[in-house]
Amino acid sequence: MKILIIGNGGREHAIARSIYLSSIPNKIYAIPGNPGIMQYAECLNISSDNHKDICNFSIRNNINLVIIGPEVPICNGLSDELEKGNIKVFAPSKFASQLESSKSFTKEIAYKNNIPTAAYKWFNKQDRALQYLDSLNTPIVIKADGLAAGKGVFICESKKEASESINEIFSGKFTDNPSLIIEEFLNGEEVSFFALVDGKDIQPLISAQDHKRLLEGDKGPNTGGMGAYTPTPILTNNIIGQVMNKIIEPTVSAMYKNNTPYKGVLFAGLMITEKGPELIEYNIRFGDPETQAMLMLLKSDLLSMMLDTVNGDLKNTKITWKNEASLTVVLANKGYPLNYKKDSIITGIEDAEKDPGIKVFHAGTRLENKRLIASGGRVLNVTATGLSIEEARKKAYNAIEKIKFKTKYYRKDIAWRAMN
Repeated sequence: MKILIIGNGGREHAIARSIYLSSIPNKIYAIPGNPGIMQYAECLNISSDNHKDICNFSIRNNINLVIIGPEVPICNGLSDELEKGNIKVFAPSKFASQLESSKSFTKEIAYKNNIPTAAYKWFNKQDRALQYLDSLNTPIVIKADGLAAGKGVFICESKKEASESINEIFSGKFTDNPSLIIEEFLNGEEVSFFALVDGKDIQPLISAQDHKRLLEGDKGPNTGGMGAYTPTPILTNNIIGQVMNKIIEPTVSAMYKNNTPYKGVLFAGLMITEKGPELIEYNIRFGDPETQAMLMLLKSDLLSMMLDTVNGDLKNTKITWKNEASLTVVLANKGYPLNYKKDSIITGIEDAEKDPGIKVFHAGTRLENKRLIASGGRVLNVTATGLSIEEARKKAYNAIEKIKFKTKYYRKDIAWRAMN
């Protein structure tokens, strides 16, 4: 079976590893891939934005399944284009991907289907948004309505912060036609909940907790994610039941009834409040870095699960997990997510991976004259498994000590909530 993975991050490295370990014989290609993915796949020098070349390659090489990792090609309609060429795709359609690309689209579905979520107002005029701000108390949340690589959400403790965030969004930083939502601030603990959806049927996966802020204690600017761990102690079976009944099932049902079925992985960002779980946002792909932690615990065959998803056969799929914990720490270049230093030489990965419970996934790396270079904002994802979160955490931080590059930065408190 021929598989094509689209993407070049740590998430795609983790997916490539799991597909490689599948019991279904396969040949993996990656566009564009990275030095870590090269261990499992043939990497092709094609941009993930180049839909025409991706479609031509897939048809010419009789690709059986395309797995799209990042949100941008999905939201730009790559799935639809591949399906026109009769290529099976693990990713939703462009229409269904509005669950991530349009905050207002998701809010509308939530309100129409009584899905618990924060109260909000949508604005496409800067002066109207600033005027509305005057009537509110802080803290409030301001979100760019569109894709912003995880950096378009502002939790504002003061009116000054809020007006600066509004001005930043309307400056066109994230999109040419800016709009935003101003949202009620929800108190609670944030978790990432994942489920496979085949259009109609749903299979929940394990949950994880991401650490979006740059600095320890969840301070500083938002990033694409600085670390994650699984399982999350706060998500009890009772709460998981509520999430499925009140949030995931009504969303999937609404999309199905609208003749725009959702297929792929659905990632719900949730706030567990005193009232119960509430929807913060949807993403239409696997989380990064949550996937790196989650897939280390997967006992079932990921490729088989993905094929069941695209073929509409999820109803009888059984998914099993190791009874362990897993934790990922992101090693970034200093200065990320703003102007970061890059191009340091990386050493020590082989040494770090000598422990069988450690896997280092590549994110922003490149090979130059046989040397590994730290080329991106998020560089490596050091992932460890253990019998407890505490054990996995200890192993991950021990492994990090062995990995060297001049501009290395990482948070030293991943899983602090679970530790408390």
